[in-house]
Amino acid sequence: MNFGNHMFFAPPLAAAVCLGLLFLLLRSQSLPKDLPNERSLHDEPVSRSGGLAVICAIAFTGPLFFYGVGTWLSISGALALVSFADDWRGLPFLLRLATHLLAALALVYYMMPDLALPLAALLVLAIVWGTNLYNFMDGADGIAGGMTLIGFGAYCAAAWSAGDATLAWFAASVSATAAAFLLYNFHPARIFLGDVGSIPLGFLAAAIGVYGWYSGYWPAWFPLLTFSPFVVDATATLAQRAARGERFWQAHREHYYQRLVRMGLGHRRTALAEYALMAAAGIFALLLLRAPVLAQQLALAAWAAMYLALAAIVNRKWAAYAASVHDVAD
Repeated sequence: MNFGNHMFFAPPLAAAVCLGLLFLLLRSQSLPKDLPNERSLHDEPVSRSGGLAVICAIAFTGPLFFYGVGTWLSISGALALVSFADDWRGLPFLLRLATHLLAALALVYYMMPDLALPLAALLVLAIVWGTNLYNFMDGADGIAGGMTLIGFGAYCAAAWSAGDATLAWFAASVSATAAAFLLYNFHPARIFLGDVGSIPLGFLAAAIGVYGWYSGYWPAWFPLLTFSPFVVDATATLAQRAARGERFWQAHREHYYQRLVRMGLGHRRTALAEYALMAAAGIFALLLLRAPVLAQQLALAAWAAMYLALAAIVNRKWAAYAASVHDVAD
């Protein structure tokens, strides 16, 4: 049965399903625990793989209300299965990367078959990177959930403005599940997304961003600016780690948002500051859609300059903090 004429019921239903599943998962104590270690920001064991509730809620409501999202749901479901195995047992990095690459290839092949090979290859790499952004940035209470709520909310508004009600309501449903998840994930978090949640959400964020560009709904910069708090932090952090010869694919706590938590801002205030930045990015991205090209270029340059300034400030404060900790240790 398809309820496509009543798509406005999808977001509240998705949120309700997510809340119900989270309640059951936490009550059953069946999820693996994320134990504190030297790379963690939490002090007590916390259930992970809570993203299972998020993905199941999206997968449940998608076929009921939305026609044409089957490819996204099928690929994100396959990613969720592999990622769930990774949450439980741990999988080799190259196996996970190969899975993400196959998912991106399948999306581009089935949904954008007429693209020239160089552009298709570039999009595949962009989707793989986007798929991993959420995993890299899911390291503090409420951060990834907030980005999902705000980022997919911006997708909803942009798709609605472009006249695609199906995409708009689907994005709203993803956003609604994130709002439900945050009730359990905002500090102090009772449950984490885990790879089973972060990887499929990253894929959906990248997939919708690319699809919207391909369909002419928005320019290529729109999803980049909308999700820029994740894109900039993850890209800059991993580039710095790679330049230092570190194993950038391994878990760590060197992201800018993690440094803010460690320097004393704490989970709650860091999350609220990130939400403000996410909301500003999403609102500006929506406003710029109707602006002249020159205004778009100037605004994007201003955002780039702002991110450079913020990174420099955090780097300077982090260097002072690290030096003070070293002095105390000595």
